[in-house]
Amino acid sequence: MPNEDRGPGRRFDEVADAATRAFRLLPATSQDEKPPHRTTRRIVAEPDTVERDLVKLVLTLVELLRQLMERQALHRVDEGDLTEEEEERLGATLLILHDRMNELCARYDLTMEELNLDLGPLGTLLPPSE
Repeated sequence: MPNEDRGPGRRFDEVADAATRAFRLLPATSQDEKPPHRTTRRIVAEPDTVERDLVKLVLTLVELLRQLMERQALHRVDEGDLTEEEEERLGATLLILHDRMNELCARYDLTMEELNLDLGPLGTLLPPSE
């Protein structure tokens, strides 16, 4: 039977049948079933808190970079790539950056734990603090 002979009603039936088959592939869930409770920290963009939220996001990125730099520095020290003077300068710089991060967190009433974003099934953005 050519497509021109089919009426709009027949086409709607085909679409409904396809939808029914597609929904059968989805797992059934109970209406009473609640997703597992997870505490997620999200940035709330409200006019009163937008500055603090922006600072929180920026500090999160800076802390991630600081931790990556620290790990890279430790790797370079372990490999013997740095002179003793370079090791001392790098260590002092990382300590200053860590202190500044703590100062900025205190200024905006944030804790280092608040900077760690929950990425859902991937875990947290930052590794656990030591």
